[in-house]
Amino acid sequence: MIGDDIDRALIVATQGGLPLVGEPYRALGEELGISASEVIERLGRMLESGLIRRIGAVPNHYAIGWTANGMTVWDVDDAEVDRLGGLVGSLPFVTHCYRRPRSLPAWPYNLFAMVHGSSREECATKARDIQALLGAACRGSDILYSTRILKKTGLRIGA
Repeated sequence: MIGDDIDRALIVATQGGLPLVGEPYRALGEELGISASEVIERLGRMLESGLIRRIGAVPNHYAIGWTANGMTVWDVDDAEVDRLGGLVGSLPFVTHCYRRPRSLPAWPYNLFAMVHGSSREECATKARDIQALLGAACRGSDILYSTRILKKTGLRIGA
């Protein structure tokens, strides 16, 4: 739950990104009527509590040349999926990793990991690295390639 009205206003003010200025926390503080140090303290508290997950840059992977985007899907032993998912998610080239329920018999996959590259071959190489990490716990896999961007924003809350 959001701590108070200032926390809510801070989330609304930052959900589209930090201000693109030399001192973004100062700019936010001025907008909200608080100091830059209070902005930093509040964001830190919200990170620690899990109210927000991260503060970071989100590059446009198409603009930096990663035009091949593959969601790798894996049929991993349920007894190992959480442990192995943590390892896959920590790979530097995996941008999203999560567990999802299977939909048998048509969809046996329960582990998903997004990889990006300048070509499908580069994505396939990264998938082979994931396969090597999963080892015998993996019973099958596939790569679903993006064909177009439908949405590039996260959850937004209103003011």
